[in-house]
Amino acid sequence: MSSERPRKVLVIGGGPAGLMTAEVLSAAGVAVELFDAMPSVGRKFLLAGKGGLNLTHSEPIDRFDNRFGVRQAELAPLLHAFGPAALRDWASALGVSTFVGSSGRIFPTDMKAAPLLRGWLQRLRHPVSGLGVRFHMRHRWTGALAQSDVTGFTLVFATPMGQVEVTGDAVVLALGGASWARLGSDGAWVPNLLAFGVSVAPLLPSNCGFDRAGGWSPFFRDRFAGQPFKSVAIGVTPPSGPAFRRKGEFVATATGVEGSLIYAASSLLREGILENGRAEFKLDLLPDMREARVAAEVSHPRGSRSLSSHLKSRLGLDGIKMAVLHECLTKAQLQDSAALATAIKALPIQLATPRPIDEAISSAGGVRFEALNTELMVDVLPGVFCAGEMLDWEAPTGGYLLTACFATGRRAGQGVLSWLNRASQ
Repeated sequence: MSSERPRKVLVIGGGPAGLMTAEVLSAAGVAVELFDAMPSVGRKFLLAGKGGLNLTHSEPIDRFDNRFGVRQAELAPLLHAFGPAALRDWASALGVSTFVGSSGRIFPTDMKAAPLLRGWLQRLRHPVSGLGVRFHMRHRWTGALAQSDVTGFTLVFATPMGQVEVTGDAVVLALGGASWARLGSDGAWVPNLLAFGVSVAPLLPSNCGFDRAGGWSPFFRDRFAGQPFKSVAIGVTPPSGPAFRRKGEFVATATGVEGSLIYAASSLLREGILENGRAEFKLDLLPDMREARVAAEVSHPRGSRSLSSHLKSRLGLDGIKMAVLHECLTKAQLQDSAALATAIKALPIQLATPRPIDEAISSAGGVRFEALNTELMVDVLPGVFCAGEMLDWEAPTGGYLLTACFATGRRAGQGVLSWLNRASQ
């Protein structure tokens, strides 16, 4: 860089994307001031590691790319530049070893997020080379942003001590989505960027639960809310595109369903509700048993035994699996062997609404890639960059969310360096 003084970049947001941007910039000798509205950084990151930090995934990169759906084309170059292997190497350099679990997911050996975050912050504050990052907590961006040829960008923050103005040569926004607002990602930035003419797709819940159309009966709700459907499969047939089918488990809630299988299909279910007012998945209660076998066992004479005793002895159906059949089928359907066998393999579950976005693991929508260049700079705000979950993409759980946040943060940092170099020439 030709400038005699170090350039200064303002990074707003202390999640993985913002911290990775700060790392790229500070390592290149750029002064970085990082701001966050919360008392400390990485709060959602720490929550993600509460039950074991799923950092990334070990599947081949082409399959990894596919997890990002309609935004695969935009994210693939970033993921190829800093994907699962690079992320594991990066963690290792911080003294955090990782392993591949039985599901292919990758975790720190100690399964915790806190040691990784502590090591990362130590390196950002006191790097071996480059400049240390300065952190400013309890600084909430008000949306005010002005630019001049003399001072660069001027931003206004609300702090416990009142409003403060800060200037910098470039700005990186890594403000998160709109899930888990108590941890800092509340989506409050959306109207601010819309006011500048930035194209933003509405923020929607992703990896979320759903309310069942009509709810559960009081008996089912009181008896089975919180209990899992284990060793089942669900299928979703969207209006267009490939059908979804996966085996696993999910949980009945007081109002509907949630859990890993539901999260995996959440984008399809959510879009179905948006388009048609409702969505449906087919629940296979016995995914390892062929339809013909199920039909034969259901039709087998049961003598004086009750239907519940018959299905338990012939098919092993009991508990919540038996209860959901009684919940969803009429008495006539339960007594019709063919209808019952069909329902056991493909029980329709109608969904009315996603759960509120603040309950979701992540959010979809955000700053559209069409509003950015390939360096993640905002077209209508040259010198302002965006990264992380505030971009318009979504992915399932399994390490994909974190990996993309790291990758977009790295690309934004590299984009800022290119911008500063061009501006100094």
